[in-house]
Amino acid sequence: MQRHIIGFHLDELNDWVAELDCHHDQHTRHKPPLMSRPWVVTQEGRDSLLGATLDCVRCDRLEFPDGLHEYKRTPVFTEDSIPAGLLKDHHTKPGVWGLIHVEEGTLLYTVHYPQDHTYLLNAGDKGVVAPLMKHRVEARGKVKFFVAFYRKHSNEAEDSGLLDT
Repeated sequence: MQRHIIGFHLDELNDWVAELDCHHDQHTRHKPPLMSRPWVVTQEGRDSLLGATLDCVRCDRLEFPDGLHEYKRTPVFTEDSIPAGLLKDHHTKPGVWGLIHVEEGTLLYTVHYPQDHTYLLNAGDKGVVAPLMKHRVEARGKVKFFVAFYRKHSNEAEDSGLLDT
């Protein structure tokens, strides 16, 4: 999934790492002839790429980033109380990750990127929800689940609207 570069830092080997808006990091080394990224060796070059996009394979694999904290969770839903918005395609806001926690029963979790993929989540399973990645859920019989939301920094003013449909 394409993610925006929001900053850069050096790793322990003095290689440049792009910080992405999904909270994953990606190396942006300049190591000719294997990788030619001359822009990364100057501050001006790095600054010129702020806002550009890189393909984040860690988002594609639904890898939950380190360093996030839970700031909100839904009530526990059952097969009878799942909000209509969760049953149709929707996504979280930029930078907001989710974990679907299935407490009882079975839930189908369908992700629409890069192609449709459906996960069968049983009691004790967790489904990873990446920012801006369209998805939906569907109960398979009796089910109890909730969704916990995560991000880097807390902002009480934004906590009220977690989903975009």
